[in-house]
Amino acid sequence: MSLTASEPLTYSTLVRRRSLILLAAVAVLALVVVIDILVGPAFLGFWDVLSALTLPESRVDATVHVIVHEIRLPMTLMALLVGASLGTAGALMQTILGNPLASPYTLGFSAAAGFGAALAILTGFELPLIPSFSIPVAAALGGCLAACIVYGMARLRGMTSEVMILAGIATLFMFQSLQSLVQYLSAPEVLQEIVFWLFGSLVKATYLSVSITGGILFFVIVLLLPEVWKLTALRLGDERAQSLGVPVERLRLKIFTLIVLLTAGAVAFVGTIGFIGLVAPHIARMLVGEDQRVLLPMSAVTGAFVMAGASVISKLISPGAIVPIGIVTAVIGVPFLFLLIIRGRRRFW
Repeated sequence: MSLTASEPLTYSTLVRRRSLILLAAVAVLALVVVIDILVGPAFLGFWDVLSALTLPESRVDATVHVIVHEIRLPMTLMALLVGASLGTAGALMQTILGNPLASPYTLGFSAAAGFGAALAILTGFELPLIPSFSIPVAAALGGCLAACIVYGMARLRGMTSEVMILAGIATLFMFQSLQSLVQYLSAPEVLQEIVFWLFGSLVKATYLSVSITGGILFFVIVLLLPEVWKLTALRLGDERAQSLGVPVERLRLKIFTLIVLLTAGAVAFVGTIGFIGLVAPHIARMLVGEDQRVLLPMSAVTGAFVMAGASVISKLISPGAIVPIGIVTAVIGVPFLFLLIIRGRRRFW
């Protein structure tokens, strides 16, 4: 029997509807993934890409195999993982802080990662055994430093969401200023490398970096599963959550740590990516509501969709070249912020 306007919307019907929306979003994401692999400076047909993805290497043209497996597929997988990580991190941060503008970017984590990478480039910092990971490690350490500053400030004032937000905004401006200082002190050729990293790019994605980012995302998901219902209760407010037996302060600390891991794993290899952690949770919330059991996976899917879509756009803007994806995500995110302001908080939060 079909649901009519006069019939009540039962919980089972609501869960089924949200599950269908999530499945539809996954299907759309799969389509965008195929398009992302198809699009590029070298034209490839749909069947060429499909053959390269499904058939043994011996039965595929060598050039097609190299383009798909060595160049485009790592970039696409990295876009998916970075988008999913930032989308999940944004949803978690907005939940524990109760603020619609909270995200790893707006609270300074990404800016601190950019400062760490810029400082490593300026000083020529290299790890003894794995020099190719020097900049990613420096970026991750920068993000962790920002998290320690925000947490330390909040700890002094009782771990309230308001203090964490203010500390995050202060941290954002501080590390943006330090980024500017590093750029001012850099020689022209070093400055060019720093600016390119700060723009955010998928060009240097490899299967090793994909494995590391994917491993961090999987590890965080495993740790998140026991806390999902507590996060939903936290949306009712601290006092109500505590009355339901939720250890609010300890939960915030754990989720805050997981956000740091997600952000570090996401930006370490691709550079500063803005607005994904802000935009994706709002889109997901409009589609499936506030239940964290559905909101978190939808935020991950939405973040992956926005990143994959931005990857496609970055290849189409300038034929024969790839525009840094961080520029594209900013262009997408700014109009959404304007829409958020114009239409008001009620529709989005």
